[in-house]
Amino acid sequence: MERRATLRRATGETSIEVELNLDGKGDYQIEIPVGFLKHMLELFSKHSGIDLRIFASGDIEVDYHHLVEDTGIVLGEAISNALGKRVGIKRYGFFILPMDETLARVALDIGGRPFLSFNASFSSPRVGNFDTELVEEFFRGFVNHLKCNLHIDLLKGGNTHHAIEAIFKATARAIREAITISGEDLPSTKGLIET
Repeated sequence: MERRATLRRATGETSIEVELNLDGKGDYQIEIPVGFLKHMLELFSKHSGIDLRIFASGDIEVDYHHLVEDTGIVLGEAISNALGKRVGIKRYGFFILPMDETLARVALDIGGRPFLSFNASFSSPRVGNFDTELVEEFFRGFVNHLKCNLHIDLLKGGNTHHAIEAIFKATARAIREAITISGEDLPSTKGLIET
């Protein structure tokens, strides 16, 4: 069974379309007018192995907040839709990723209960024209709509670009592990994962 999803979301602030294949090769086509987020989503696709197409626009003349948050929302919901009832997945994923002076640790449970623990502070408030506080907003939207438990810990940091990139790559690798098919049963003794 193919694990694919296409999702469109349009509000008065943003318009976002996501198409993905969980069992892809990490191929991507990202069209979003936020250069740094585009870069992060490209490497997210590559390191998760998820084929990903995103077309997004929004009220960036205000700032990037709405577009970044809403992209996290739509991406999380699209992955959730592609997973369906979660039958056979490993459910849990964990990864520690070094990037030069930076070390990021991510633990993930795609178990139906949204919770984000974001333990990262950055040495700079901006990377180019991207506000670094939006990283947490992206992941909050993502977690709430994928309905997963995500713990992000920046264990060591220095260069802010490196720190955020390490977080996105580690999250991608943890997701890659968690969505892997490892059996035929639902990975829960309750017999149900809320979706």
